[in-house]
Amino acid sequence: QVQLVDSGGGLVQPGWSLRLSCAASRSIFSFNTMAWYRQAPGKERELVATCTSGVSTNYADSVKGRFTISRDNAKNTVYLQMNSLRPEDTAVYYCHALRPGLYYWGQGTQVTVSS
Repeated sequence: QVQLVDSGGGLVQPGWSLRLSCAASRSIFSFNTMAWYRQAPGKERELVATCTSGVSTNYADSVKGRFTISRDNAKNTVYLQMNSLRPEDTAVYYCHALRPGLYYWGQGTQVTVSS
C-alpha cells in the first residue's frame, strides 16, 4: 500500500506560478508511470502530464510549454511546476502512480487561478 499526499495548491493570479508536490509514503521507484490529472468543476478528470521510467514525459496540449513534471525517486516525490497559469487551469489536481496491475491516487490539491 502506498499513500500519495498532494500539496502546493492555492489561489494565484493569471500569469503566476505554482509548484505542486506529491509525496509518497514509500518508494516510487517501482512505479513505471507517475502522472498528474486535474478535474475542473462539472468536467471529467483529465490527464495533465506523465513521467514514465523517470525519463519520458508527455503533456496535454493545453499545458505544453507551461507545465513541467519531474520525479525525485530518492525523495519519493513527484512535482508539477506550473508557469503562466490561466483561469482555465483552475481545478483539483491529483497525483497518480501506476505500475502493471496497480495504481494509486493522491487526495488532490485545489488550484484556483483568478484575478
